[in-house]
Amino acid sequence: MQIGIDLGATKIEYVLLDDNNVELQRDRVQTPKDYENTIITITEIVKKLENKSGKFNVGICHPGAVDKTTGLIKNAHNSQWLNNKNLIKDLKLKINNNFLSENDANCFCLSEAFDGSASHYESVFGIILGSGCGGGLVINKKIISGANGLAGEWSLNQMPLTNTPNLKSDKILNFSNRLEGYLSGKSIEKRFNEQFNENISAKEIFNRYRKKDPNSVLFINEYKDILARCLVIIITTLDPDAIVFGGGISNEIDFLDQIKKKTSSLINEPNLKSVFLKPKYGDASGVRGAAILSRQNSI
Repeated sequence: MQIGIDLGATKIEYVLLDDNNVELQRDRVQTPKDYENTIITITEIVKKLENKSGKFNVGICHPGAVDKTTGLIKNAHNSQWLNNKNLIKDLKLKINNNFLSENDANCFCLSEAFDGSASHYESVFGIILGSGCGGGLVINKKIISGANGLAGEWSLNQMPLTNTPNLKSDKILNFSNRLEGYLSGKSIEKRFNEQFNENISAKEIFNRYRKKDPNSVLFINEYKDILARCLVIIITTLDPDAIVFGGGISNEIDFLDQIKKKTSSLINEPNLKSVFLKPKYGDASGVRGAAILSRQNSI
């Protein structure tokens, strides 16, 4: 059996899986907003699960990446208290388990590639479209993290300069000009407000789109085009067998067929073989992937 922990910005979800991927227990607690209490909370979760069943490997998924030289977490934009911390080392000072950690999008992708909606495919790219935006790459059911731990972090790419003609050269690396600055839930809300002077949630924008509200239809149709252009980067670089779309914004998207058609047209590939999928396990995929990670890397 394995423990999986999803260390999110607002909640810590945990699961105990048996060796057949059957969930024996699942629960969640609020995420502390400081590092020391985060360590204490994770330690308490592990001890509670072990009191019932024994000692297990523990997989943890979290925002950002781990520097392979120092072991320190970096680029955890929504969980700043994790940055420059050695999570695994500090946990092992508290409890003697085999801990492993990975980016949350990588674990999402691993779960769906392992026994989820993309389990029949060799190369799988997982996309998280939520309040933020991220990605992960799995080949032959193994996470590919890369030399810098940045493989799959497609959302850090810059939008083409042709889309921002007034951009000054010293602003090219501005966060707002990254793909995430156009695709994430927060960016959707910000851009809608700038365009129509109305401050509403991304969920409400999609609701209005489905109700044929003219402004929302105009905005979401533009979003479809932007998303398709961003997917071109993935397909022309990695050419995966499958792309799985997860996260709260992905839950609102019921037009993946249109996105695929637009993407196909942009790369002049009418018979695009990459399949676009929704996740089998939804929001549970990250924590399941963390548990599977701990199994694959057991000592």
